[in-house]
Amino acid sequence: MKSRENKYFYLKGIKMGIPIGLGYFAVSFTLGISAGNAGMTAGQAMLASFLVNASAGEYAGFTVIAANSGYIEMVIMELIANARYLLMSCSLSQKLKEETGLLHRLLVGFDVTDEIFGVAISVPEKLNPFYNYGMMTVAIPGWSIGTYLGVVMGNILPTSVVSALSVALYGMFIAIIIPPARKSRIIAGLVTISMAASFLFTKLPVVSGLSPGIRTIILTVVIAGGAAILFPIKEEQHES
Repeated sequence: MKSRENKYFYLKGIKMGIPIGLGYFAVSFTLGISAGNAGMTAGQAMLASFLVNASAGEYAGFTVIAANSGYIEMVIMELIANARYLLMSCSLSQKLKEETGLLHRLLVGFDVTDEIFGVAISVPEKLNPFYNYGMMTVAIPGWSIGTYLGVVMGNILPTSVVSALSVALYGMFIAIIIPPARKSRIIAGLVTISMAASFLFTKLPVVSGLSPGIRTIILTVVIAGGAAILFPIKEEQHES
């Protein structure tokens, strides 16, 4: 019975991961171009994308490599660029079933991205780790292969064409937030506030100079914390 349930969620995760994988393929193509310009081979860039499934983090890493900087600069840059994933991991750890073992938690934490997190956190019931495994099965190869081809093909395709291919990611985000926003005015209001605040943070004098990861952490803590205080959801209601 348990294996049948795991198989169901795994296949469902693959289905939900298809648009993520397609979007990753397009976005990582430009990432591969950056890796090639930094002097990396296609194999090295592909391995980097397989182990570091994060666009901002990899762009930052390739920039450091291109500048011939040291390991300390690399570590600091990666911590800043990927800091928001700490919050996402904490949130997902609460979403998983209590009996979920450490190995499954570590495997889920291996590939916590904005898109996978958004799909996983929208599941109404407790999260089965095989749901994430299904998405990872499609997302990681899409990201890695796209990076590989980006290095191999270089600047053959126009940047405008590659950018247009990544529209699939934005469509997926819209599909995630619209259904719950239509059911709840509170969620709709929080989504609107988040979008407006995110835009303002890119324009305001002080916070606009912060990295995107730090800005995301500030917005997440402030908006999510305020919503939890003003509109608390009891655990019994959440389970039902």
